[in-house]
Amino acid sequence: MSKKFPDGFGLRLSRLLGASTLALAFCALSFAQSAVVPDAPVLISEYNSTRALSVNPFQTGRRAQFPPVSQAVWNADDETRVMLFVTNMELLKSEGANAFRAAVEDANGRQIPLTVESIAPVPGFEWIHAVVVRLNSQIGDAGDVLVRLTWRGMSSNRVRLAIGHLGDGPKDDPGAMPTGAPMKPPVMPEPVNYESRIGPYFSADRIRFMEQATFGPTPALDYRLRRIGIGPYITEQLDLPYPSIPYPSVLPQPINPPANCLQGTDCFRDNYTMYPMQRWFYQEALYGQAQVRRRVSWALGQIFVVSGIDIPQPGQYLPYVKVLDRHAFGNYRQLLTEMTLNPGMGQYLDMASSTRTNPNENYAREILQLFSVGLYNLNLDGTLMLDQNNNPIPTYDQNVVNGFTEVFTGWRLCVSGCPNSVPGVPNFIDPMVLVPANHDTTSKLLMNGVTLPAGQTGDQDLTMALDNIFNHPNVGPFIGKQLIQHLVTSDPTPAYVARVAAVFNNNGSGVRGDLKAVVRAILLDPEARGDVKNDPNYGYLKEPVLHVTNILRQFNVRAANGAAGSLSDGYLNPQTQALSQDVFRAPSVFNYYPPDYIVPVSNIRGPEFYIMTTSTALRRANFVNTIVFNTIPASVPPNTLIPNGTSIDLSEMQALATADTTGAQLVEALNKKLMHGTMSTDMRNIITTAVLAVPTANPLLRARTAVYLVATSSQYQVQR
Repeated sequence: MSKKFPDGFGLRLSRLLGASTLALAFCALSFAQSAVVPDAPVLISEYNSTRALSVNPFQTGRRAQFPPVSQAVWNADDETRVMLFVTNMELLKSEGANAFRAAVEDANGRQIPLTVESIAPVPGFEWIHAVVVRLNSQIGDAGDVLVRLTWRGMSSNRVRLAIGHLGDGPKDDPGAMPTGAPMKPPVMPEPVNYESRIGPYFSADRIRFMEQATFGPTPALDYRLRRIGIGPYITEQLDLPYPSIPYPSVLPQPINPPANCLQGTDCFRDNYTMYPMQRWFYQEALYGQAQVRRRVSWALGQIFVVSGIDIPQPGQYLPYVKVLDRHAFGNYRQLLTEMTLNPGMGQYLDMASSTRTNPNENYAREILQLFSVGLYNLNLDGTLMLDQNNNPIPTYDQNVVNGFTEVFTGWRLCVSGCPNSVPGVPNFIDPMVLVPANHDTTSKLLMNGVTLPAGQTGDQDLTMALDNIFNHPNVGPFIGKQLIQHLVTSDPTPAYVARVAAVFNNNGSGVRGDLKAVVRAILLDPEARGDVKNDPNYGYLKEPVLHVTNILRQFNVRAANGAAGSLSDGYLNPQTQALSQDVFRAPSVFNYYPPDYIVPVSNIRGPEFYIMTTSTALRRANFVNTIVFNTIPASVPPNTLIPNGTSIDLSEMQALATADTTGAQLVEALNKKLMHGTMSTDMRNIITTAVLAVPTANPLLRARTAVYLVATSSQYQVQR
């Protein structure tokens, strides 16, 4: 059920929108469907222009106060509210204002956000919703602006609104036409059940799903999804054996390499650098069957960060990765326990050396700030709770940090008596063990006023402290939002966050923290699914790892020699390291990029843009050039660094270029294969022209040219 307006808006609306007035104001003009995207919201305009039908939501009194046309001019300040009207939507019962975003564009191309405050159906015309937006003083005396409403990754048509004065402003969008309100409900498509949706007709959503849930689409996976559907595929993924590519055979080594294992040798590379882990990671990403688990584990590893810069031995690092892999579909509470006692984490954030006489607050601070609740109290939808002065409310203070610091004292690596203890070799395999004499046994203040009593054992303190974290109401929205950002879209609506957080709080069977249910909710949410996502701010810039693996998986990645059935060796980290993403070697506990990063000169949250610079943008193009026009060659023996090398197979694209000399089939295939069918007309014309400039006698070069231009385009690199 849609949210009701606060402060009696519904009553005022019913008084204002009487049937006789509606007959004047809501002309029975049908929608100009060419100007809007099917299933997208439609902002209602005057019947004979593209000017928004807009009224003052605070109007009361006679019906005559509701005009047959829009209020002409609105004040450019933060207190002005405007009521707009939208149709062509069917809302979930829980959906309200936080499912929508609004923005205007002025004559200078500035995009300025508006606050959506409320939404409710118009009495007697329930297929039409009245939306109240608060204006933004940043607009200034702009004259006409174009206003847009977005919902579930879909953008409405844009209608004109006068701010400050009438006229001036940008031109209407190409093809824009009046969208007068319908006098009867529009014919809406049947709601889609994404749990069971199958068949050959939904290629756009299938490709998008593969980009969200895996390390990139493949023809075989696309065929599988056509056969069984997205929901059954997720169910299938939950129980697959893991990993497909065996973990590296690495064990913790002595801190100091022996004399026969010096830098520059294979021994040092294989035992004292991330080389084996990075190669395994890419092989599993490219060829592994349990794609969703690996993708979620990779996301969790960017939340619970341990960096190979500080834990450089692969034998020390692998047990940490196994914790992430094991609990990607497990319970967040168990993940908290195992991550807290993991020796790699203990060493990285100093818990392994924290004692009652020499406490270290590093882990205490990061488990709160980064791994669980964040700095400020959140609503279920991830928005900030505010105090009476509109200031955010801190989740904890230094006293609480001190309390958790005392909880985490006394643990160390198990040097003897554990299954994997080896004299002279730090034990990074078995969980850390408690030295009771080193544990602080005083009382400890935790979050929400909870105090642990004095005299408890370290294990009792740890259990109660992790329960205190796990049960904090912030955890669902805090963790859920970050997983959405890594899998689906960088700036999810609060409504999307709230739906996922609710599943974290209760998986439907009374279980809290079920990550299996959370991942399923994220990937099947209506904001994730759908054949069309035309909101320009939807999706995410593919982080370097995904940029590389998506391209390789789309084109049958193989060894450099191109032999049938050959496999890449996974030596791809130099490619993404050049793009500021060194796998398993994040620069700090804050990951490669912060989750709340705002793209410069915009209001758009885009974490991955933090590492998108002039240099890395050029290097992305260089990688595409290398893999499309050449290969990553194998190293020449006795050098064993790159045993197989990497290449892609463009035979399918070459065949299309041969069969159709106009280039149309080749470009359209790439449009569907790489871009969900969203290639713009301008982009299609540019690529076709470039293809036609290559002689027909060289179809492979034609194919390479087209693939290169698509894969280096911004439209491809931003996944939506």
